[in-house]
Amino acid sequence: MQAVGLADRLASARAGALVGREPERAVLDRMLSGAPDAPLVVYLHGPGGIGKSSLVRYAARQAELAGRRVVHVDGRLLDADPRRLEEAAALACAEPGAVLLIDTFEQCQPLEAWLRESFLPRLADRAVVVVAGRVAPDTEWSLDPGWAQLFTALAVRPLDVAQSDALLAARGVPAEQRGAFVAFAGGSPLTLSLAASLPPSAPGALWEPAGDVLTTLVERLVGDLPSAVHRRALEVVAQAYVTRESLLRTVLGDEDTDTVFSWLRQLPYIEACPEGLHPHDAVRATLEADLRWRDPERYDDVRVRIALAGLRAVRGATGDDVPLRVAEWMFLFRHQGGPDNLYNYRMHPHIEDTPLRPEDVPAVLRMAEEAEGPESAAAVAHWLRRQPEAFRVHRYTGSSAPVSFMAILRLDAPLPEDRAEDPVIAAVWDLVEAAAPLRPGEHLGIRRFAVQPGGRQRPSPLMDLSSRRAIGEEMRAHGRAVMFTVFEDADRWGRYLAEAGVPQVAVVDVGGRQQHIFGRDWRRQTVEEWVRYRARTMATPVPTWPTTAATSGPAGRLSRAAFEEGALEALRTWHAPREFATSVLLHSHLVPPGSSDPTADLRGAIITALDALRTDPAGVKAHEALTTTYITAPRTHRAAARRLGVPYGTYRRHLALAKERLTELLLRQPATTPAPASPHQVPKEYPVGSAEHG
Repeated sequence: MQAVGLADRLASARAGALVGREPERAVLDRMLSGAPDAPLVVYLHGPGGIGKSSLVRYAARQAELAGRRVVHVDGRLLDADPRRLEEAAALACAEPGAVLLIDTFEQCQPLEAWLRESFLPRLADRAVVVVAGRVAPDTEWSLDPGWAQLFTALAVRPLDVAQSDALLAARGVPAEQRGAFVAFAGGSPLTLSLAASLPPSAPGALWEPAGDVLTTLVERLVGDLPSAVHRRALEVVAQAYVTRESLLRTVLGDEDTDTVFSWLRQLPYIEACPEGLHPHDAVRATLEADLRWRDPERYDDVRVRIALAGLRAVRGATGDDVPLRVAEWMFLFRHQGGPDNLYNYRMHPHIEDTPLRPEDVPAVLRMAEEAEGPESAAAVAHWLRRQPEAFRVHRYTGSSAPVSFMAILRLDAPLPEDRAEDPVIAAVWDLVEAAAPLRPGEHLGIRRFAVQPGGRQRPSPLMDLSSRRAIGEEMRAHGRAVMFTVFEDADRWGRYLAEAGVPQVAVVDVGGRQQHIFGRDWRRQTVEEWVRYRARTMATPVPTWPTTAATSGPAGRLSRAAFEEGALEALRTWHAPREFATSVLLHSHLVPPGSSDPTADLRGAIITALDALRTDPAGVKAHEALTTTYITAPRTHRAAARRLGVPYGTYRRHLALAKERLTELLLRQPATTPAPASPHQVPKEYPVGSAEHG
């Protein structure tokens, strides 16, 4: 009987544990069998923990069983240096039929064009390639008529419910527990495997990812920690894109920061890269969820400290490094936009953000006309003459040809020629003069153009760089009172901008194309206040333009959507007086013009509506849900449910209906008349505290 080594047994066990992925495996099998219509290069892409490496191992196992030489390259070890890849993959160029496997390719993404154009054509006869990375391949693979026939991209998706259940079954998880695990994991094989490794729950017990699970995951992934300072350091690592010693010092103070940083570098689940330290995805997710469960207030405090440190890093960066520092800052908000979040925080080292050069002007004008028409190109030409320093041009690394451009204008006074040449600027000055006049020493900034190939402002690395440059300019500007940004593709970007506190303020026709103007007044909320506000997980950004969505409806100058958002935010900030004082509802019919104490009038209007809820039994439940959640303010919604003595699901339904009923009552409430400010205006039943609650 032939002996079977440990490596063979390990490979066999891993192959047997691979669940689903039939389409991907079928493509790999055809390629490895040498089928004439099979691709020669397969590119697997998807988020961390989705199972790309499992498919790479599957390809390696199948290749070995077929007697083919396997050349395995880890992108984390290449440092984006083509010479390192050439050395690591040399056998694939020398041995016919070799199978080249490149995993974690996102770590060396700048090599993609070189790999396609220079290295792969040198592979040995009948060699095939599997690339796996988090970033989708660029379009040049499919645009090139040669590669289009030899290349296949496979997006590795989350497992479906049946496949997730099968993975858990293969790991021995009892059938009655799988449903909760599947719901928690969201189709991530890594998360499913972590959940499957937990000890079984008691028979009939309802499982949910609460403290016991998170504690177990932390223990399994992290282990015992030397001290509370070391735990706090890991809390920082879990939130920040990368952690440098200076960031630890800023967030933790001088608590042996250098010693703790050295300790972090030695941990097996922490990777060191040129930018700093970052944890394995599973460790990051577990530590983040654990802190949010254990201590929501500290969770937000850590986020705010990291966000403010990121703001300082942006302000202290050189001009060329600003987009990189902004990208690191944006990582903190990667989950706040949900699945429709258009902003990609990841780095794009294959694209350069550079100042305008004189030889760029013809290409910039051509791109403007192709993307937005001759009228827009005429406006670009005007600003190229007036403020050439306002333009940034994007180029692919190693090329001098512009591929996209943007412009951030700085204006301190309306000039007749600017109004005449650019209808968007004319509209902006009308807005400023009517609602937010500039004071001496102040100026406005406007991201006037963001043009990329093909027109439309779809999400792309080029648009990411434009956004980063614009955000960085806002963070670094001195004396900027008002900012604007212009999008033609408002349907796509309007919601994202609203969540960032930048409402739409005007629409201008430029050559038959609608240009949507979004704006904010930094005098109503400073950059520091905005950064703090965004970092708080339960906060909704405050619209900061004086005349947001004017209407003649019952909500005064506010649209219904803005009014509804403002009503919920007023409840959330009931115990945060400074934030409550920035409520958009202060500009609604609930506060009379000329009020001596607008915040007291707004509180009084909300109290009146809360009291009116108790006119019927259903309203009593609504009143109890709202006052318990926001006015007496327990630490969590689950605590509020316990205080009310109802199941959490029932509580959530009551709260959702209560918010709708309260908003309707506020909308129907008649306009108020000024009332004298009085400390007794707010009854003790509805206390106003100084502590901030989420």
